Amino acid sequence: MLRLRAFRPSGDKIVKIVLHPTHPWLVTADDSDHVSVWNWEHRQVIYELKAGGVDERRLVGVKLEKLAEGESEPRGKPTEAIRGGSVKQVSFYDDDVRFWQHWRNRSAASEGPTAINQNSPVFNSPTPSTRGRHFLVICCENKAIFLDLVTMRGRDVPKQDLDNKSLLCMEFLSRSAAGDAPLVAFGASDGVIRVLSMITWKLVRRYTGGHKGSITCLMTFMSSSGEVLLVSGASDGLLIIWSADHIHDSRELVPKLSLKAHDGGVGAVELSRVMGSAPQLITIGADKTLAIWDTISFKELRRIKPVPKLACHSVACWCHPRAPNLDILTCVKDSHIWAIEHPTYSALTRPLCELSSLVPPQVLATTKKLRVYCMVAHPLQPHLVATGTNVGVILCELDARSLPAVAPLPSPPGSREHSAVYIVERELKLLNFQLSNTANPSLGSTGFISETGRSRVESTEALVVRQARKHISTPAPHDSYSILSVSNSGKYVSIVWPDIPSFSVYKASDWSIVDSGTGRLFAWDSCRDRYALVETSLAPRMPVILKGGSSKKVKEAQAAAAAAAAAAASAASSATVQVRIILDDGSSHVLTRSIDGRNEPVIGLHGGALLGVAYRTSRRITPLAATAISTQSMPLSGFGGSSFVTTDDLRQSGAEAAPQNFQLYSWETFQSVSGLLSQPEWTAWDQTVEYCAFAYQHYIVISSLRPQYRYLGDVAIPAATGAVWHRRQLFVVTPTTIECVFVDAGIAPIDLETKRRKEEMKAKDIQSRAFSEHGDLALITVESSQVATNERVTLRPPMLQVVRLASFQHAPSIPPFIALPKQSKIDGEDAVNQQETDGRKPNEVAVAGGGVSVEVTRFPHEQKRPIGPLVIVGVRDGVLWIIDRYMCAHALALSHPGIRCRSLAAYGDAVSAVKWASRLGREHHDDLAQFMLGMGYATEALHLPGISKRLEFDLAMQSNDLKRALQCLLTMSNSRDIGQENASTDITEILNLTAAKQENLVDAVQGIVKFAKEFMDLIDAADATGQSDVAREALKRLAAAGSVKGALHGQVLRGVALRLANHGELTRLSGLVNNLITAGHGREAAFAAAVLGDNSLMEKAWQDTGMLAESVLHAHAHGRPSLRNLVQAWNDMLQKEIEHKRPVKTDAAAAFLASLEDPKLMSLGEAPKKPPIEILPPGMPSLSAPSLTIKKPGSGPSAPTLNQSQLVKPLMLEAVPSATPDAEPASSSAAPKDGTEVPTQHMQVGPTETAEGSHTLKQTDDASETAKDLTDASLRTDIPLVRKEGGETETTEAGTDTPQGPIEAQILLPSSKEPATP
Repeated sequence: MLRLRAFRPSGDKIVKIVLHPTHPWLVTADDSDHVSVWNWEHRQVIYELKAGGVDERRLVGVKLEKLAEGESEPRGKPTEAIRGGSVKQVSFYDDDVRFWQHWRNRSAASEGPTAINQNSPVFNSPTPSTRGRHFLVICCENKAIFLDLVTMRGRDVPKQDLDNKSLLCMEFLSRSAAGDAPLVAFGASDGVIRVLSMITWKLVRRYTGGHKGSITCLMTFMSSSGEVLLVSGASDGLLIIWSADHIHDSRELVPKLSLKAHDGGVGAVELSRVMGSAPQLITIGADKTLAIWDTISFKELRRIKPVPKLACHSVACWCHPRAPNLDILTCVKDSHIWAIEHPTYSALTRPLCELSSLVPPQVLATTKKLRVYCMVAHPLQPHLVATGTNVGVILCELDARSLPAVAPLPSPPGSREHSAVYIVERELKLLNFQLSNTANPSLGSTGFISETGRSRVESTEALVVRQARKHISTPAPHDSYSILSVSNSGKYVSIVWPDIPSFSVYKASDWSIVDSGTGRLFAWDSCRDRYALVETSLAPRMPVILKGGSSKKVKEAQAAAAAAAAAAASAASSATVQVRIILDDGSSHVLTRSIDGRNEPVIGLHGGALLGVAYRTSRRITPLAATAISTQSMPLSGFGGSSFVTTDDLRQSGAEAAPQNFQLYSWETFQSVSGLLSQPEWTAWDQTVEYCAFAYQHYIVISSLRPQYRYLGDVAIPAATGAVWHRRQLFVVTPTTIECVFVDAGIAPIDLETKRRKEEMKAKDIQSRAFSEHGDLALITVESSQVATNERVTLRPPMLQVVRLASFQHAPSIPPFIALPKQSKIDGEDAVNQQETDGRKPNEVAVAGGGVSVEVTRFPHEQKRPIGPLVIVGVRDGVLWIIDRYMCAHALALSHPGIRCRSLAAYGDAVSAVKWASRLGREHHDDLAQFMLGMGYATEALHLPGISKRLEFDLAMQSNDLKRALQCLLTMSNSRDIGQENASTDITEILNLTAAKQENLVDAVQGIVKFAKEFMDLIDAADATGQSDVAREALKRLAAAGSVKGALHGQVLRGVALRLANHGELTRLSGLVNNLITAGHGREAAFAAAVLGDNSLMEKAWQDTGMLAESVLHAHAHGRPSLRNLVQAWNDMLQKEIEHKRPVKTDAAAAFLASLEDPKLMSLGEAPKKPPIEILPPGMPSLSAPSLTIKKPGSGPSAPTLNQSQLVKPLMLEAVPSATPDAEPASSSAAPKDGTEVPTQHMQVGPTETAEGSHTLKQTDDASETAKDLTDASLRTDIPLVRKEGGETETTEAGTDTPQGPIEAQILLPSSKEPATP
């Protein structure tokens, strides 16, 4: 799949281009000698300068720096003022460039049969030389520019310092010797190579006596014997080999070997890594040929002309799994990238891709054709190829998801040797690999402690691997791109060639073919030796149309081609998914020829515990997707021409949502078990069928499968190419990193519900089986005393933690943004001192008892990811095995305690994880404990010695160790001595304490307030588990803090009061009430008083905190003697709070309507003219009316009977009936006929109902709501209210009319047991 990754337009021709190995940086130089550094990932220019001339910005910056440092004007001309001339070469140089250059050379040398080390290419990384800085080096004719991209400071080295010869090319020399300074070799116009030190900036060495012309290219490589060599090509057509590994100090070096390479001069040289053979050199020259050279005999192996009549100007070694036969890329001045087949084959040259279709159409003018002037492949990611053209920089991506054709086989139990099967050059081969060191990295032996205190096993260097390749007698039928996979049992291996299309299933014991056919879609069941496939018919061959033929034949050929295409499309649309199983005798059997699916064509199959099928959906094709599809120009072993890559042909448009075209099916019933989902790029299923992962372009979705499917979350790991589950660990590979995702599903309510339902179904199933077997006897049960066990299950959220294990980037030795080293230091002294400084920090480890080294880092330093696409084998022998494109096995150590403890916890061995934690610094124990808590091992995590008290409390609560949780709370809150029987917190006694004791008491109270929620949770947990002593101790502290004014707030005080009452702590509760009243918390104080059952204290709580409405209602309900005084105070407060606003009338109609209403108060001065509003309980006379006297029986008119008093409907706002001189008002305060006193009424405010023509009185104040809660439920009744307008007259008991009486709200209540107060 070819797509445009980045494009930067330019008006000039791009003639030089280089990619940084680890950072997304790209440096280019155009034909106008402008150099630019571009971040191709973020589309941002990092730096630009005019290297050919004099860059004024750099010149001004240098002058300002010298003035800031106090230096006077220099006598001579600064080097920045020297014109650079033509730019000959640009390059990056830093620790990453140096490391990966050394890795490439060593890896290529290790492939040779005569190599000294037959193990994997493991070596000591070169000593960091740039100290975290990133240099941009520009080689111009007149000077070399070294620019630090971190500090933006540069240094120019004129050609006068290099014997005044023009500089034409450069190469960095790196040696792994300690104290070695970075060296750069420059090829000059006089045929001499001069070496410059980047520490002293002086000439240290010359290579002379080789070339007679100007040197055009330089490159270092390593021979199979381990010797570092320097190869140079010049305009005289010679290729000369020099020794670049001399330890002795020799200033004049002579060539080792000279070869005649090309006529007219050598243009470029490149190193090619060959699988199973010594590295090769590839050269291109002015004679339009490309030559391949052996690095052992230095003989010419092959010479070809890639493109007739055009000379190659760029060449790159290339190894991509999607095109296994192509290993050389080159370009000429046209619009193509050309690929050359391996010399084992025909060495044909074919166009890899056509770049014109990738460029936006508006960039290419009608009269302007695209021309490529330079090309480079990414040194670590072979799917990225950058080209410099006459329209700009084009970075294309060539199928980043393709993986090497290798599949790991299961290892025998107890065997340390592992194997994998791979296919290369139509041959099946076995790769056997194992660790060559004697110590088992999974054990972490302490007997291998180095002088620095770090164990050899725990070092950050890669592990040494011993591997060997064996040939299998069974040949492969095809040599194109293939996909290998292994069945669940490991007994069968399938190989799919999607470009043919064809598939074969091999038996791993004797490599005999079990099944084969035509098809490009294949998927294994992860539980049985069962697989699904889509058989397709072979596409008919297109007839070849010869030039010069008749038009009739051409038309016939076109018609035949159209008919063949239509037949192929019809066959593809009618292809169905078949499911086959391999029987015990090794034969395949068809289970079903078609699953019950959809009618759309199948474009993808994904195996696992469930079968995933992707269908083609009818969607509008975006222009970008159409462009990507149209660029498929290679029908065989190339990028395009097959529907295998159509699964992501519509994925390029980010604006459109992903189509819902993916469905999961059961392997047993072949029925769909899910709705339509977005098609993932790949799926990974746990072997225990507990977890699954679906990978998409920008993230990975992880779900749990037991006890039911549940989405856990997604992790932001973009562009992942593959993954392998190992218990609760998911190891993921991306093009640049290797990640480990630790997964735990946690405990959700739906899990508990599903578990309960499954248990019920299981019990019913057992009962039904017993009934069918024994009849009615099975239904007989014997009742017995059963102990109910209420298991306290703590819910736990899912946990996903990502740890990066390996990447390309090299950890800097010191932080960046450090000034350049002073020039006065000697070459070796500065490097040695810096090495000691750099080595001291990471090696400072604390040694625990028994000589066990303790790691000071939370996680290990990122290990080095191998180059190119990788296949994950899995975790074996305590290491993570991976295989690269060159079929070389690599091992990543997992022995760092930060990783090892997590892996053990994920495996289920939490006890061993705690033991391994002794090797980890105690400052990282909190992080490890949080991880173990997420994994469900709270009890085991309590044994970690370095956890903090706060985390220890959480762990103790999770593990139900409440006594330990209480001790943690007492320590955190500093309240161990607070709340005891002899410790008093009364205000007066606090003031009499000494200053030290007061400070301790204040700190304790503040600590309790800070952890009040934790105290409450602890009390609730102790009550739930019956640990009353723990709850009582925590309550003492809370009550002590609550007795301090202003310490605790409302909800906490309510909870404390309720819990004190629940535990019978009435003495502390009474003290809490008085303090609440003092603090002004009326509601909380009344709540506590209600719990105590003290009505007077409850009334005092309402009254002293200014909540008079609640106090009036409470006093009337309970017949308190202070009712009248409270009502008077309440009404006085209401009169002060009422504000009268003058209404605004805007029209005559409104004014007329207002005149019909009662007169309104126009000002406060008119207030005395209006009678005040009074709100009174029922039966209570007006406060402004004369006092009522209760007459004795027989002395006056008889009082109304009880039945008459009940005629007044409750909860009604109504006007008083018209008064008569001899009529008495119906009142609940009237005495019965027998002459007894009228009892006082109780009140309970509750729901009310209104009659027609009346108004509802609705209580909205929060205080009254609280008062409702405090009254006795047995006293609940209705509240009738009678409102009397001030304009009416009211008939008093004496029978006289009182004009302009006050408005009265009358509340009628049932009688109470308490006697009435006269």
